Amino acid sequence: MERVHATAVAWEGNAVLLRGGSGSGKSDLALRLIDAGWDLVADDYTELHEAGGTLCARAPENIKGLIEVRGIGIMRLGCVARATVVAVFDLLPLSEIERLPEARTETLMGHAVPRFALHGFDASAVAKVRMALKAQAENLFHSTVAEPHP
Repeated sequence: MERVHATAVAWEGNAVLLRGGSGSGKSDLALRLIDAGWDLVADDYTELHEAGGTLCARAPENIKGLIEVRGIGIMRLGCVARATVVAVFDLLPLSEIERLPEARTETLMGHAVPRFALHGFDASAVAKVRMALKAQAENLFHSTVAEPHP
């Protein structure tokens, strides 16, 4: 088991890890995903473990089912017991986001996991998470870069 500084949310049993420093938007983006129908796995800290050859996420017992809603307080939401980790999203300042990044992976507990970077406070962040997972699952990433339009 490994504990990471990340919020985890899941769609149909598949979890994404939202990583970033304090104030980067981990809980904010998680809250917007939850509002769109996703499930909370863990807020702020997530335990990673292996189960049946897959990398899984779960909440540490002391914060299970809790999420911080900045400006409101800590709320009890409930959560899924565990979910399979399918991607990592590093939440960065907008100025550090590459427009057309190369595909990246990160090895977590021996498992290669796709890694993306986004600005957690973008209005489109929820759609970007969904699109990245769809593109990954359906092999929709385009491997060549077209010339930008004038």
